[in-house]
Amino acid sequence: MKRNPRLYTTLSFVSAAAGLAWTCLAYSSAVLAQDDGVIANPKPLSHPRTLNADFVPNPVQVHPKVISGGLPENADAFRKLSERGVKTIISVDGMKPDLAAAKQWGLRYIHLPHGYDGISEVRIRELAKAVRDLDGIVYIHCHHGKHRSPAAASAACVAAGLISPDDAATVLRIAQTNPGYRGLYESVAQTKPLDTKILDQMLPNFPEVARVAGIVEGMVALDQTHHHLKQIMAANWQTPADHPDLDPPHVALLLREHFTELLRDESEDSQSVDFRRFLTESESAARDIEHLLAGVRSEDAEETSSRLDHAMKAIEQNCKACHVAYRD
Repeated sequence: MKRNPRLYTTLSFVSAAAGLAWTCLAYSSAVLAQDDGVIANPKPLSHPRTLNADFVPNPVQVHPKVISGGLPENADAFRKLSERGVKTIISVDGMKPDLAAAKQWGLRYIHLPHGYDGISEVRIRELAKAVRDLDGIVYIHCHHGKHRSPAAASAACVAAGLISPDDAATVLRIAQTNPGYRGLYESVAQTKPLDTKILDQMLPNFPEVARVAGIVEGMVALDQTHHHLKQIMAANWQTPADHPDLDPPHVALLLREHFTELLRDESEDSQSVDFRRFLTESESAARDIEHLLAGVRSEDAEETSSRLDHAMKAIEQNCKACHVAYRD
């Protein structure tokens, strides 16, 4: 059969055009998926970035397969995470994860909590093992997605060799992590890529719900931080000469977070109306101290000192009232 040159040329052109169309469609789909808050087929990013995903607080793409953010607060949030390629959710918050809501959408929950004072080396290794080896996209969250989760995600990715230390610092900046959380910043800054053999030898034993400090342990930690703040107060709200490790704004911030975390406790022991009132009032007073010590001060030093003393007195009165009612 004799080949028609004109027909052959036309068919070749149509075939090439069809191939180009599919290529453009695939590229467009990838771009749309990326803009929608997920990268289904991870490719290296030049830099971490904020994600356009309003169903979770403060989402940041740390690495193509790792996202940090805040607590998924409803079923719709879990559904959208699943639809966008997330396979595993890691909570670094103290609250018990909502396992039922996650499992409804085929999501695995892992609970690896840590505090605001830093991330232990053991915890960083566990997080690194998870982000390196688990399938699909990993979503790491704390409560608001601003401090603990971006620190955990960036430290994990550095340890796993997924991002550079410079990118880790960028993650904290994008997430607007408070520089006052010195422990978190130091944990990220001190993290180095781990030898792959270390992660290879670790067993993937990740808990769904970790044992966290209860109300009693929380109160012990609060009392210790409160004691440190009283030492700072005795030094005229400066770093005490015999305790150069105590940074006034940092200690005030940690005290405020102790109250905040206790208010999030959902155990029966924390549900008394008066108990929660003591915590709420003390949290507000601690926030005032934090702001004043961080530099949001009046021009009148005497007035500033008076306001600091007044806020500290309010905390001490609530502590005494709480002890009378629930401990003594």
